Amino acid sequence: MKLTIERAALLRALGHVQSVVERRNTIPILSNVMLDARDGNLSLTATDMEIAIVETVPAEISTAGAITVPAHTLYDIVRKLPDGAQIGIETDAEAGQLNLKAGRARFKLGTLDTAEFPAMSDGDLPTGFVVSAKDFRSLIDRTRFAISSEETRYYLNGIYLHAEGEDGADRLRAVATDGHRLARVEMPLPEGAAGMPGVIIPRKTVNELRKLIEETGGDIDVSLSENKIRFAFDDAVLTSKLIDGTFPDYKRVIPVGNDKTMEVDRKAFAGAVDLVSTIATEKSRAIKLTVENGNLSLSASSPDAGSAEEELEANYQGDTITVGFNSRYLLDITQQIEGDQAQFVMADANSPTIVRDAADDSALYVLMPMRV
Repeated sequence: MKLTIERAALLRALGHVQSVVERRNTIPILSNVMLDARDGNLSLTATDMEIAIVETVPAEISTAGAITVPAHTLYDIVRKLPDGAQIGIETDAEAGQLNLKAGRARFKLGTLDTAEFPAMSDGDLPTGFVVSAKDFRSLIDRTRFAISSEETRYYLNGIYLHAEGEDGADRLRAVATDGHRLARVEMPLPEGAAGMPGVIIPRKTVNELRKLIEETGGDIDVSLSENKIRFAFDDAVLTSKLIDGTFPDYKRVIPVGNDKTMEVDRKAFAGAVDLVSTIATEKSRAIKLTVENGNLSLSASSPDAGSAEEELEANYQGDTITVGFNSRYLLDITQQIEGDQAQFVMADANSPTIVRDAADDSALYVLMPMRV
């Protein structure tokens, strides 16, 4: 294999694929990225056996071929080379090395044969649909904060993606919960997604996909089965196994009898929560919300730090209600609301509260109360 490639193109692709590679691997080949040069393109592939990313970039190919080299080492070299550098890459089969040169710099990297590199077959992916990158970024951004990190409840360690039909409207719905808060975000159901199996996309896959589609302005081709999902866009393809488990019936968590509705300026509310929580105990992060006619009071206290209170104007008419929440969870949810007004629909101090964007009904959040 022999090729020349521009640094920026190689760095961008390496930055995407190398993040899949775990820093510590007991299987040496999984520390490597596979380089495959042919037909005017260089394809880079990395996998951890659960996720595989393939990205293709243009290159001047003198001799076609394929080899694997340590992913993080190659990335660090390319990252430290000067902007605009032209990188020459050539394999030395006899020495089992890859020779890299840029300007006066020379590197020799150990290689492993591509025959050892694990292939992650797509298998049969019967369901396929197209979604805009903008819409999918929104689904991810507004739900992933609620993904559980508790490994014993592995079925909560991802985003539950499924088709849902209610009120005569079909939707693609993403749900995440950790038992303390729940995020449910939806969009119109794309053509071809009807009848799709409900799938749980693992946290690592969600995070890698989000990084990959950060700058994508076009569409994402989504293909899936009950145990695998593939996202194809621009010059990249991400394939992932899915979590083999049953997502709980989240609809049972969403209260239907809450009858007390408060609307408050989102930005002022987030600022007040952040300010008052300075006093909250580090462990519980608990703050208390007291709502009465036209007024919201936020307070926190701790044996060591003292107490804090702030008041805000709120659109609320009804009986006084006091409820405690984890301040971090409140901030996580209010950060997902894009409109000016946050809406809280409450029942009492012991029941789950619904939080919405007053101007956008595509997202719904549920927050469990705390004793304070």
